[in-house]
Parts: sequence; C-alpha cells; structure tokens
Amino acid sequence: MRRVNGLATLSRALSCGGGVEKRLAQAALMSTCSSSSSNSHIFSQKLADRLGLSRPSLARSVSWTMLFSAAASSLAQDAHAKEKPPSEKFLPKEVVLYQYEACPFCNKVKAFLDYNNIPYKIVEVNPISKKEIKWSDYKKVPVLKVDGEQMVDSSVIIDKLFLRINPHSSIPDDEEKKWREWVDNHLVHVLSPNIYRSTSEALESFDYITTHGNFSFTERLVAKYAGAAAMYFVSKKLKKKYNITDERAALYEAAETWVDALKGRHYLGGSKPNLADLAVFGVLRPIRYLTSGKDMVEHTHIGEWYSRMENTVGEPSRIKE
Repeated sequence: MRRVNGLATLSRALSCGGGVEKRLAQAALMSTCSSSSSNSHIFSQKLADRLGLSRPSLARSVSWTMLFSAAASSLAQDAHAKEKPPSEKFLPKEVVLYQYEACPFCNKVKAFLDYNNIPYKIVEVNPISKKEIKWSDYKKVPVLKVDGEQMVDSSVIIDKLFLRINPHSSIPDDEEKKWREWVDNHLVHVLSPNIYRSTSEALESFDYITTHGNFSFTERLVAKYAGAAAMYFVSKKLKKKYNITDERAALYEAAETWVDALKGRHYLGGSKPNLADLAVFGVLRPIRYLTSGKDMVEHTHIGEWYSRMENTVGEPSRIKE
C-alpha cells in the first residue's frame, strides 16, 4: 500500500503545472541519471524514502510518467490539427456524393469532407450504365449535391465548400495553389500505370473496385476480369502518354517530391493540413493498402506524413445507410 501511495504522489507531482512537488520530481529524475555527485544520491534516497519507493523504483516511475506525458502531448497535437473553427454559415441538411469508390478525384472530396466532419451520403455510380447520374447534365464523377444544389469538378467543389466553411478566409497562397495543381496535373496520372502495372496488380485493383462499387453479381464478375484486362492495356497507353518509363520509379519520385515540399513541416499547411495536404492524401488513400501503395511507403519517406494525415483526418464522416 505504501508503494502505491508513493507512485500516486509522484504522478501528482509530475502532472502539476509548477510548484515545489514538480521541482522535487525533476530533481529526483536528474539524480537517477547521474552518479557524479554524492549529494544527489543522498537527496534522491531521501525523496524515495519520503514517497515509499526504492531509488530504482523512483527512477522507473519518473521515466514512465514522463513517457506517458510525451505520448499525451503528441496525441494532443494531432487533436489540435483536427480542430476546426465553428461555422455558423455552413450547416447543410443533406450532402450526397455521387462517386466511384476508387476515383482519385472523388477521394479528394471525401478527404475534405472527412477532415471537416461534414456528414455525407454516398451514391456509388455504376460505371457501365451511370444510371445514378442520369438526372445530371454532367456525366463525370464526382458530383456533389448540397441541399439539392449540384456541384461538379473536385477542385471547384472543394473551393466552394471551403469558402462556405471559412467565409472570411483569405485566398490560398501560391504554394498551396501550386501543389493542388500538381496533384491534378501530375500525381493522379502516375497512379493508374502503377495500380494496373501487371495482371496481378490489375486484378487486385479491380477486386477492390468491384467489392466496393455498385455492381450486380454478373457485372462484378465481368468487370473484375474484363476490366482488369482492359485497364492493364490502357495503363500502358497512359504510361506512354505521360512519358513514364518506370512506373514505380515515377511513383516513388512523386512521393519524395511531396516530402521535399514539406520542408520538414508536419504538413504543407504548417501545424494543420491545408487543401494541398488533403488533396495528396485523398488521391493516395485508395491505393495505400494495395501493392503499389505498400511499395510506395516502404521505399520512400512519405509514410510518416501519411500516417499523420490518417490520424488527423480521422474516421470517415460518411452516413451509412
């Protein structure tokens, strides 16, 4: 019982914002890390006796408490990055996203919605019939309906939503604009040659697409094998179109280019993700756990940023029906 009470006393000492107890605990930690002073031995032994602990137990207790404090501080930073200023001017009653599950542009929009905790419904569009968007003159995805208002084009959608959430916000800076354009004009074009690089990877990708997509049983079988075969050959044309000689090398180069752009910052936006961070994360999220995405994380330095974004964006705010 004496040992338990001592640990509790020590924990309270380290958790206080200041005062004698905190200084004593810090002094105790310093005394256990150095053997150069006999006075430090005497002081730490007296403190250990006072708390009902042996000196080794005191050292372990201080170390574990400080480790816990560091971990808590890290989690608090992630939570801070997720925090959003309250928006009284954007409280939509219904948000519906018409999408293909694996579409990188659709996933850009979802990353923005998830990060901003905007609840939304998903309508998975059948890529063969597209019957779900026959009501719209726009025949591509994503299409977003916000309280009945149609929005199209992923970047335009995000800009409109951003201004509604942050009506007094300034125009994004040149750096943010540059990297958002880089996502649309370069990064997305590197993805298809990678996820359909080989027949096995094409089948892996279409297994994911057909599992999450809006297909009947027959369409799923046809789409998986016929689609994988078709996209395998299409990816070779895309590879030539965008002057890609080595698919993986191009993917790794793009990942490292993004890491270099961060310049040691947690996010391109600094302490919080900006729209460029969300765009990169969004287009990479569908491939992260495919073979190409695993290879990318293993062979580049993007993994730490990606994991940070994954934690900060958090769970999808999608409404499941």
